[in-house]
Amino acid sequence: MSKVTPHRNGGTPEGGFHLDKYNGKVFGVCAGIANYFGISPLAVRIGFVAGTLIGFGSLILVYLAIALIAD
Repeated sequence: MSKVTPHRNGGTPEGGFHLDKYNGKVFGVCAGIANYFGISPLAVRIGFVAGTLIGFGSLILVYLAIALIAD
């Protein structure tokens, strides 16, 4: 699989958001978000865990919705 990189001007990559099942841990949601924005997947995973703990588990539903809707 090819790595998606953002545009030179900082915009979103061509082709839109896609799950990264090759580099992902569970469904590839965090790795896909990281590829889309050009940041580290670890940072996105830490953000999801922190948001889940702070939001009393509500980000789990968001994660599952992204996993089911994307690709």
